[in-house]
Amino acid sequence: AEAHFNSMPLGGGALGTVWNKDVLTVYVRPDRYTWQFMKDSEYFTVSFFPESCREALLLMGRLSGRDGDKAAAAGLTPRSLPEGVTFEEARETFVCKKIYMAPMAYEDVPPYAQKIYQNGVEPHWIFMGEVVAHLTV
Repeated sequence: AEAHFNSMPLGGGALGTVWNKDVLTVYVRPDRYTWQFMKDSEYFTVSFFPESCREALLLMGRLSGRDGDKAAAAGLTPRSLPEGVTFEEARETFVCKKIYMAPMAYEDVPPYAQKIYQNGVEPHWIFMGEVVAHLTV
């Protein structure tokens, strides 16, 4: 059971095949509280929610886990998994074993996207995880 975890809504990701593995890739900026959890953990989870949870997820994106229990504030119910955490409200969850992580290089980001990384904002990190479980309700 996870006693210490953090969650955040993701703006993007990809599901595909890399190195002959089913892989889920997510992108997290180093200034996000979740980044340290992603960097230090062997596993991560990605959950999908029904439309009825939209406001709760928006709130999860505005609050920081550094400041308190944002899942409780959003009215979401964490559920421990053998490798990570999901939520009772989630429709499906991918459990991923991290197989690769690296920062995006600013100079390799397309010029139209470089404006995202201004005023000290560091580029996203790429986290790739082998899908080891897919849970649905």
